[in-house]
Amino acid sequence: MTDDVQTRYRVTGMDCASCAAKIETAVRRMPGVLDVAVSPTAGSMTLRHTAAADLAAMEKKVAGLGYKAVRSGDAAAKAVPPDAHAGCCSHDHHHGHEHEGHSHDHKDPNNGHAHGAEVAGLHGHDHGPMEGPWWKSSKGLLTITSGIGLVGAYVVGKLVPGVERWAFEAAMLIGLIPIAKRAFMAALAGIPFTIEMLLTIAAVGAVIIGAGEEGATVVFLFLVGELLEGVAAGKARDSIQALTKLVPKTALVETDGKTKEVPAETLPVGAAVLVRPGDRVPADGVILSGESAIDESPVSGESVPVRKGPNEAVFAGTVNGDAALRIQVTAAAADNTIARVVKLVEEAQESKAPTERFIDRFSRYYTPGVVVAAALVAVAPPILAGASWSEWVYKGLAILLIGCPCALVISTPAAIAASLSSGARRGLLLKGGAVLENIGKVTAVALDKTGTLTQGKPQVTDVIGFARDSGEVLRVAAGLETGSSHPLAQAILARAAADGVAPAPAADGRALGGKGVTGLVDGVEAFLGSPKEAAARTALDPAVQERIEALNHEGKTVAVLVLGGELAGALAMRDEPRPDARAGLKALTASGLKTVMLTGDNRRTAEAVGRELGIEVRAELLPQDKQRIVGEMQGAGQRVAKVGDGINDAPALAAAHVGIAMGGGTDVALETADAAVLHGRVTDIAEMIALSKRTMANIRQNIGIALGLKAVFLVTTIMGLTGLWPAILADTGATVLVTANAMRLLRAPAG
Repeated sequence: MTDDVQTRYRVTGMDCASCAAKIETAVRRMPGVLDVAVSPTAGSMTLRHTAAADLAAMEKKVAGLGYKAVRSGDAAAKAVPPDAHAGCCSHDHHHGHEHEGHSHDHKDPNNGHAHGAEVAGLHGHDHGPMEGPWWKSSKGLLTITSGIGLVGAYVVGKLVPGVERWAFEAAMLIGLIPIAKRAFMAALAGIPFTIEMLLTIAAVGAVIIGAGEEGATVVFLFLVGELLEGVAAGKARDSIQALTKLVPKTALVETDGKTKEVPAETLPVGAAVLVRPGDRVPADGVILSGESAIDESPVSGESVPVRKGPNEAVFAGTVNGDAALRIQVTAAAADNTIARVVKLVEEAQESKAPTERFIDRFSRYYTPGVVVAAALVAVAPPILAGASWSEWVYKGLAILLIGCPCALVISTPAAIAASLSSGARRGLLLKGGAVLENIGKVTAVALDKTGTLTQGKPQVTDVIGFARDSGEVLRVAAGLETGSSHPLAQAILARAAADGVAPAPAADGRALGGKGVTGLVDGVEAFLGSPKEAAARTALDPAVQERIEALNHEGKTVAVLVLGGELAGALAMRDEPRPDARAGLKALTASGLKTVMLTGDNRRTAEAVGRELGIEVRAELLPQDKQRIVGEMQGAGQRVAKVGDGINDAPALAAAHVGIAMGGGTDVALETADAAVLHGRVTDIAEMIALSKRTMANIRQNIGIALGLKAVFLVTTIMGLTGLWPAILADTGATVLVTANAMRLLRAPAG
C-alpha cells in the first residue's frame, strides 16, 4: 500500500497501560486506521493510517474518552513503507540490524503480541494534564470540588436532617457526571467494561437503595486515588524526560574567529562550539582542541570525571571541568545521545512483557466475571432464600467495586516503566518489557573480548631499555611512528604524550610491510618492528629472547628498536582489559552465572587475558563458531546472554536468548541487539540482570498486594463487616500502593 501515512500525537492524561489500551482499542476501530502504538509513560501515540482517514474524528473520539490528542510538532504526516509497523507492538518484532557491516537479524518471539482483543480500558481517570501543581490540574480541581461537596452535604445534613439524602446525592453527582460521561463514551467505542462503568453502576445502585452518603464517599475516594496515581505516574514520566533538561538551552558557536550565542537545538552537524569551564556540553561532538576533565555523572552516573583531549568524543549534557574546549558537533539535537535514549525508552515502553500480556488476557475475562459474580450475589440470596433485597444488593455493589482490576492491571506496566526509566538514566538500555523480563532468567553470559572485556585498542604496557634508557627508547619510537594511523603506532604516540616525552625528529621514514618502520633519527638509522626482523639486523642474546618470549606469553605484541645497528630497547603492547572487567565478571559469577569468553583473537593473547580476568576462554573463532557455541550452551539447558560490540558477533547475538551491545552511546550500540550497555562498563551487565530480578520481584509484590486486598475485602463484605466505601478504598488504595511500590525502582540501589 503506497498511501500509508504516519502521524505522531502527544496525548495528555495517560497514567497507566490501561489508559493506553483504551485509546488503542477505540482508535484501532476507526476507518482508515492501519496500526496504532500508544506509550502512557511517554504520553505519545503513533498512528499509521491511510491518506483518507479522518484524523479530526479520531481526535474527537480520543477526547470523548477523556484525553486530549494533539499532533506533535514533528508529526507532519509522512509516507512510510508498506511493511513499517511504526513502532507498534501488535505483531512479532523482527529486528533487522546492521552492526558495523554485519547483519543482526534478531527475532524474539516473546516480543510479539496482539492488541486487538486485549483488555481495553479497565482504569478510568479524569484525564487532564498533570503539569504544574496537582491542585491546578483539572483532575485536582475535580477532586477538591467533590471533597468540598461531600463536606458541605455532611454539614447540611446535620443542620437540616430532612434534606440529608438529597445533599449527599447532589455531592455525589459533582464527581459522578464526568465519570459517567466517560463510561458512556467508552461503551460506544466498544469498551463496556471500564472502571468508570463499574463505578457508575455502583453509585447509581447506592442511590436506589438509599445509601447516598456512601455513594458520595465512594466517588470522592475514587477521585482521590486517581489523583494520587496520576502524581505517582508523573514521577515515572518525569524521570526519563528529566534527561532532556541536562542539555543547555544555548551554545557558543564559532564563526570567522568570533563566538555567537545560539539556541543549542539549532546547532548543525559540523559546527564548532566553545565550551567554557563549568558549562554543560550542548551537543554530541569531538574535541577539536583543549584538554579537560569531563564530568559524565549526569548522563552515566560515573562519579569520577574523565580526562579527555583532541579527537575524543563528548556527549551532550556532560559538564566541562577545568579548561575551555573547542568541540565539533557530530549529531543534531534530535539525534544526540540523550534524545536517542529518551526516544528508544519511549518505544520500549510500548512493548509488553510476557507477564503483562498474561495479566491483560486474564483481565479481559476477569472483569466481565466480576460483573456476573456481583449480579449473582445481589439477586441469588433474595430469590433462592428469601433474604433481604437491600442487604444483598448492597453487598453485590460492594463486590462490583472490590473486583475492579485497576491495581492488578497496573501492577506490571508501572514496574516495567519505572525500571526502563531507571536503567536508561544509568546507561542501561533495555528495549522493551519482554527483554527486561527475559534477561533476569539468564544463566550464562558469553562475552566478546575486543571492545567488550578489553578497551578495543592496544596500549603500551612495557617500555624496556637495553643499550638506551626507556625514555630514549620511547622518544625514538614515537619519532618513527609520528604521522602513522596504525593502531600500534597510535598506542606508542599516546604513551609518549602521557609520559610527557616529545617525539624525536625523524627523516626518510619508510614502512616495511609486515616488518616495521625505518628512518633517520638524529642522523642515525633506526628500525622499529618485529623481533624476527630485528634479529636480522643485530644479534639478540638469549636473555633478550627469553624476555620477549615471556611478554608474548602474556599476550603482548613486542616491537624491538634497533638504533645504529645496536639493540636499543623494546616496547610491549596489548589491548588491556577494561578497568572494571574483573569486578564485572566477579559480580556475574557471584550471582551464579556461568561466564565464557568467545573471541576470534589468537589463542595465546586470549588466554593471557582470560588468566588475568579469571574467565573460561574459547579463542580463534569465526562468527559461525560463536553462533555454534551459543547453540551448544542453549542445548545444555542454559539461558544465554551474548555480549559484544557487534564486530563478528551478529550471528551469536541473534542466536542468544538476549543480545547485549557494548558501546559509548554510538548509533551502533543504541540500535542493535535487545539491550545496550551505553557506557561500556562490564559491571553494568550484572546490574542490568539485577535490575530485571528486582523488577520481577516488584511485580510479584504488586500482584500479591492487589489480589490480597481484594481477597480480604471480598470475605469481609460477604460477612457484612465492610461496605461500599471500604470496597472502593480497597481498590483505590491497592492501586496507589502498587504504583508507589513500582516507583521504588526509580531509585538506584545502595552502593
